[in-house]
Amino acid sequence: MDSYILNVGTQIIIQAIAAYGLNVIVGNAGQISLGHAAFVGIGAYSSAMLTTVGGLTFWQSLPIALLITGVIGLLCGLPSLRVKEDFLAITTIGINFIVVAVFQYTPFLGGALGIGGIPSVRFFGERLKTGGYFALCVAALVVVMAVCLFFRRSWTGLSCFAVREDETAASSMGVSPVRAKLTAFVLGTVIAGLAGALYAHYMKFISADSFSFPFSVTLLSIVVAGGLGTFWGPLLGAVVLGILPELFRPLVDYRMFLYAAILLLMIRFMPGGLLGGSTMLSIKNLLKHKKEGA
Repeated sequence: MDSYILNVGTQIIIQAIAAYGLNVIVGNAGQISLGHAAFVGIGAYSSAMLTTVGGLTFWQSLPIALLITGVIGLLCGLPSLRVKEDFLAITTIGINFIVVAVFQYTPFLGGALGIGGIPSVRFFGERLKTGGYFALCVAALVVVMAVCLFFRRSWTGLSCFAVREDETAASSMGVSPVRAKLTAFVLGTVIAGLAGALYAHYMKFISADSFSFPFSVTLLSIVVAGGLGTFWGPLLGAVVLGILPELFRPLVDYRMFLYAAILLLMIRFMPGGLLGGSTMLSIKNLLKHKKEGA
């Protein structure tokens, strides 16, 4: 396969993995998060530091990086127990800015120069090249999708859906909102940490700018466009928003404007995204009308 296609495909898959983590928090648990890029960055920096400074391999650093991201995600999820909706959104934006500032102004983390020389991933002693790394990312995506599917069907996942729909009613039925929200935050941030680790070892260089607030908007656009709370939505959203800039290369400088416009239009006219909701343009409705017309 052409290396250009593999490169685009790898980046789309990494964004899809991060979007699945955000979908767990926002789509399943109904907790607004506008700072998800921070957790992708924490995973990336953790793995980068463990391999460049600590001398570990990718496979040795990965579980530690996921643990670090999960613990920080648990701590950052605590505000969701006290604030809701707009206030929670503002809190998560603040977390994103704080994390980026820590990356940027801490000399130990490379400061404004970032971290370079991140080692390649090796599998059975062989360095993974473009095709091999693409296969690794596909395998990681499959694992993440399996975990998300299991989570959606578990009691904890159903508790998250109940809390999302009506927290008071869920509490009256014996569902613990605290447990549901924190579980969603930890799972969502661990998945984001996985995406960050894959990104760091693919790019071999990371800096704070890669995980700033615009990247959080990109991830939210992917989830909303694909279908908030749906199983296939993050993957579809990542593919659509990942391919569009490649098809319209002259507009690549306006990518963030395009994402913001898509986000606003989807919220206004298709709040359920391409795979959810009951609007006439949703894929679910189009397939339904096609069956009725057949």
